[in-house]
Amino acid sequence: MKFDVKTVNKILEIDDAFKAPTKMMELMLDPKKREETFKKFLEIETDMSYEWFQEYFGDEQAERKSKKQDFTPPSISNLVNQLVGQDKSTYYEPAAGTGSMLIAKWWNDRLKNPSYKRPDTDNPLIKFLTSPTFTYDPRAYWYQAEELSDRAIPFLIFNMAIRGMNGSITQCDCLSRKATRAFFIRNDTDNYLGFSEVIELPKNQEVAELLNVHWDE
Repeated sequence: MKFDVKTVNKILEIDDAFKAPTKMMELMLDPKKREETFKKFLEIETDMSYEWFQEYFGDEQAERKSKKQDFTPPSISNLVNQLVGQDKSTYYEPAAGTGSMLIAKWWNDRLKNPSYKRPDTDNPLIKFLTSPTFTYDPRAYWYQAEELSDRAIPFLIFNMAIRGMNGSITQCDCLSRKATRAFFIRNDTDNYLGFSEVIELPKNQEVAELLNVHWDE
């Protein structure tokens, strides 16, 4: 495991894992510190196909007793992604946790770019130039995630922003629709290697209606 407790705590500059969610949120909301943090993690791992915090979050952060929370193994995430279909440019997941299943969907979108209609041709050059490597655009996909846990939300923001996704994250109860915070994850470029901005949305009626929630004041 590349991101064990010692490694993550060192990057976040904390002395105890219980401080990780608060520190991670602080870093994610600061544009300069956010990019610096991403680069520190990328010095250790560049494979974006899986959720890096599986064991760290499962061992240190999961609220198993109070919220029956546990980590979704990569094998299950990949299986569910195959079962639900792979041809949609929008994705919605309630109770997203730190984003394991969402990452599986995003990875498939990057590899196959299902929203792009490739020309029907036998020309090898055209096939190559219209492959996902050249045609994938992060702006063509939207990932909408919801999660209740204060501990999971900062890691979910990290996972979407470091991968250059576009989407929203709402901290809410997906059944009652009572929400406390919401974030816009934005990569307004065609650079699939770029990072996303993290913008906290205002708690007003317009945003509540867009997200189909009501604010918990």
